[in-house]
Amino acid sequence: MSRYRLLPSPAQEAVLRGHCAHARYVWNLAVEQHTHWHPGRKSAPGYLEQCRQLTAARAEHDWLAAGSQLVQQQALRDFAQAMAAFFDPVNPAGRPSWRKAGRDEGFRVVAVKPGQVRRLSRHVGEVRVPKAGWVRFRWSRAVPPGAKSYRVTMDRAGRWHVAFAAIPRPVTAPGNGEVVGVDRGVAVGAALSTGELLHTPGLTASERKRLLRLERRLARARLGSNRRGRVRLAIARLKARQTDRRKDWAEKASTDLARRFDVIHVENLDVKSMTRSARGTAEAPGRNVRQKAGLNRGILASGWGLLVRRLEDKAPGRVQKIIPAFTSQRCSACGHVDAKSRESQARFVCTACGFAGHADVNAARNIAAGHAVTARGGDGVTRPVNREPQLLLQSA
Repeated sequence: MSRYRLLPSPAQEAVLRGHCAHARYVWNLAVEQHTHWHPGRKSAPGYLEQCRQLTAARAEHDWLAAGSQLVQQQALRDFAQAMAAFFDPVNPAGRPSWRKAGRDEGFRVVAVKPGQVRRLSRHVGEVRVPKAGWVRFRWSRAVPPGAKSYRVTMDRAGRWHVAFAAIPRPVTAPGNGEVVGVDRGVAVGAALSTGELLHTPGLTASERKRLLRLERRLARARLGSNRRGRVRLAIARLKARQTDRRKDWAEKASTDLARRFDVIHVENLDVKSMTRSARGTAEAPGRNVRQKAGLNRGILASGWGLLVRRLEDKAPGRVQKIIPAFTSQRCSACGHVDAKSRESQARFVCTACGFAGHADVNAARNIAAGHAVTARGGDGVTRPVNREPQLLLQSA
């Protein structure tokens, strides 16, 4: 997806907000229809039946007919594709859920013709949106040729964007045969086996102080007041700035790695499970909940998943995931594994050979070599033989 900053006029912004509301309303109706279905009951309507119901609803309600039928039908098609992905046995996705105003603001337009996107000047372009006419956007780079659809979205900071659907070409491998290991962390966003330390940018010290003041002000604001809305918008703008910096860093770092190395080794981490809350339940409450919440925020702010995802997009087939077990406790010089070798977060001193260096760089070198050991010994790839014999069930 090639995304650009959209610059609508106030009248056009009102039309775009209406499209977002209509698309969200149609989507939620489709979710409600499928929510009532259960085994033994008649199946929920499909895409064609929902389109016929939409036509009847537009004839009955003027406010719905005032919107774009193309946008509303596309919301139903998106829902049908989401349901198909949910029932896909090979790569199942999550079940389509409700969309909320202020959070899920966007719609999609398909069957875009070449004449519906044009360039006005060096930094300004226009795209034709149903019911809104020609809407200007910032021409930060060339629009990908052959784009047949685009999506218009608005984030929580109130910024509009248009993204043209196009699959970019992968980065060409340099052909030097070099392998690099990437160790992801919180203090250091990504440590390379070459010794480079890449830090994920975030908010500055003054911006963090301002964010803290705004969050305290938000806690004192009355629900539904205009003051609360202004404070929420200011917080959203700060967090959007942090997100933009993290995405920019991930794009530049992934492109640099894909251009410099033939093979990229990363840890096989389940970031979603690692950032799960430790709150527990009322019957079994969790421990160190606030400390775990702080660690979760640090992991998410480091962009672990984003970096690997962009690497896989830009270097398909050249990214290999390594088992991360004990890579931070293994000496990259002699292979000795000892938890005492890691003296601190940043310092590693081998208790066997005396090798000393940065702990994250040492782990990255183990990842580059594909070295990972299991709890019972071995390299994490082949099964170790030093284990107790297991009884085998004899088939009748």
